[in-house]
Order: sequence, then structure tokens, then C-alpha cells
Amino acid sequence: MDKNVRLNLLNEDETVSAREWRKALRSHPTYRIVNKTIRGQTQFISVVGFTGLCVLIVLYMYPRRGSFGLRSPAISTYNYTYPLTRPIRTSSLHSFRIGIIADLDTNSKSDQEKNQWHSFLKTGYLSYNPANHAVVVTWDRSDVRQLKNSYALKGRGMELSELVVFDGRLLTFDDRTGIIFEIVNEVQMIPWVLLTDGNGKSAKGFKSEWATVKNELLYIGSMGKEWTTASGEFESHDPQYIKIVTTQGQVTHVNWVKEYNRLRESLGIYWPGYMIHESGVWSDVHKRWFFLPRRCSKEQYNESLDERRGCNVLLSADTNMYDVKVVQLVNSVNTRGFSSFKFVPTSNDYVIVALKTEEVNGTTATYITAFTIDGEILLDDSYISDLKYEGIEFI
Repeated sequence: MDKNVRLNLLNEDETVSAREWRKALRSHPTYRIVNKTIRGQTQFISVVGFTGLCVLIVLYMYPRRGSFGLRSPAISTYNYTYPLTRPIRTSSLHSFRIGIIADLDTNSKSDQEKNQWHSFLKTGYLSYNPANHAVVVTWDRSDVRQLKNSYALKGRGMELSELVVFDGRLLTFDDRTGIIFEIVNEVQMIPWVLLTDGNGKSAKGFKSEWATVKNELLYIGSMGKEWTTASGEFESHDPQYIKIVTTQGQVTHVNWVKEYNRLRESLGIYWPGYMIHESGVWSDVHKRWFFLPRRCSKEQYNESLDERRGCNVLLSADTNMYDVKVVQLVNSVNTRGFSSFKFVPTSNDYVIVALKTEEVNGTTATYITAFTIDGEILLDDSYISDLKYEGIEFI
């Protein structure tokens, strides 16, 4: 084949190849199919990744009960059982199991057992007639139950100041160590949460005095008065903080100086005057706070004179501690002050049962009383014991 013929054939082959290449470019190329496949795979991976992320978030928010028995707020069901013992009801009478807890102060240290501190739980029944609001209290004939453990701070412990049912558990509060205990079977003391003073950055235990449940949270307060010397000189606002505790034991420290001040100012009391609180309850029925101050005075605090400054008023305030209302209570004994109270469960938060304690010249005594939120006395101060009982609860 001559040279010219071969060149023509080569040119013709190149022309055909160019045409086929241009045709291939105009058609759907393989690389586009591959790209579409990659995009599809990327979308699939994204969906799987997003789904996995959602699963992780759900698992984080809704964990299973762990080895420590803690529950997440997102899935925990609050135990509303109250009282813990089923009441006995008839057509005219409702009977409830009640308990009161002792604060023995320095006498809480055991004389028989080394490194042991103790308290007492006294039990009985409160009978309530919803027709005429009559209240009768009877105590068990058996001896009081002794509660004890080895937790102490600077040689003092088990000075128990309140008794509260929270999330189906019976809790009490040591106003020396700051420990919240769960009472199991009315005998065993199980430490649950440690509360420290003031804003929580203190080595001192929180002086818990009152506690109540609001919106499935436990609110604990101290005496609500500035910490002062024995003669009334200011030292700190630590007792004017409150603690808010979740069912899992998480603690928030809240400055309540303004809230406490609004309560005492409702009686025309201003610093250096004071008001001491040992009892406070939130009412879901009324959507209000209720307080029965133990002491109040327009004069500066004095440790000796304070024994005769019993405060006989019922204070209530809205959820933000404004709109304070005052109800005067009739009581001529100024050495007695309120240490704890609760609403009778079937009274629609209308009837209150309360403890009063007396500390005069080194001697103590405890009384129980009942009245309506309008101030009508249903049960006059009734003597219980020479021991100082500072917490009452329907158990």
C-alpha cells in the first residue's frame, strides 16, 4: 500500500475516533453516573449519621437506671405518695400516721457508744373531722425510736431540725453537719446529700431549719436571719440562702436575702430588728408560701432576750415571695415559738398542725397545736415532752 493511501486511512480513523469521542461527550458519561452514586452514598451516610446522633441524644437524656440508682429528671416519675401510710377514713373522721423528730443539741452525743450521735422519732396519730375541723392527737404507747449514726462536725451531729416526705422518702435534716438523711423503716439513717453553708463554698454545714416540696423540688431554708454575734453584730448573710434539691440530689444555692426581708418588713421589722424562721411550707392548693416565724423583734438580736420573743403570726406570700399577708394568732406565752408545721392532708390546705418549742434558762419543752389559715385555734398548745422536737410530718 502506497504512502498516500495509508495516510488517508489514518486520517479517516482519526476522524471516526473524534466523532465517537464527541458523541460520547454528548451522551451521559460514566463519571456522572459514578458521581450520582457517590451523592447517593453521601446522603445515605448523612441520614445514618444523623439518626445515630439522635439516638445518642436520646440515650443521654433518657439513661437507664445506673448502678447508683440515680434517675434522670427527663424520665423519672416523681413519687407523690403522701402520706406514706394509708389514712384510716370513716364518714366523719380521717386518721393519719404522724411522726416528730428531736433536736437534742449537745445532748445528741451518746454516753454509751463511742463516736455515736443519736436522736428520737416519736410517732402517733392525728384524727381530723372535716365537718367541724376538730383535731385530736394521740401518741403511740411504745417507746420512741432511737435513731443514730457516726456522722458529726466538730464533735456535734444528729441535731435534726425537720421532717419531710419527698419523692416517696422520709427525710430529715441535721442542722450541724448539713447532711440530709433518709429514714428507712423508721430506724435506719442513710446519708443522702450534704448541704454547705451560704453560697455553697463553705466548709461549714448548712443550718437547715425548714423544708418543703414545690414543683417536685425540695426547698430547704435556714433561719432567714443574718448571722450575728450573741449581741447582734452582723457577720454574714449565710443563713439567708436557701437550697433547692432535685430528686437526684443536685443542689442549687439561692440568695434569699430580699425574700426574707420582705417577710419581716410585713410586720414593720427592719434591720437591726430580726425574724427567725424554723418552719415554712409551700401550698400547691393556694399557690402560696406559708411561714410561722419562731422569733421576731424590732429590737437588735440579743441571745438572752431572744428566749422571750416568740412570734405568733402566720405569714403567706405568692410564688415570688411578694404580696405578703399577715394573720395574727392568739397566744399569750411568748417563750414558745413555732419549729415546724404541716397542712392536714384532707383539709384542702386549710388546717395546720404545728409544733412549738420552748427554751428558757437551759430547759426545753415541746407542744403541739392546730388552727386554720384564718387564725381560728382548733387545738390549744398541748404538752408533748421535755425534749425539743423540731420536725413534724404525716408519715
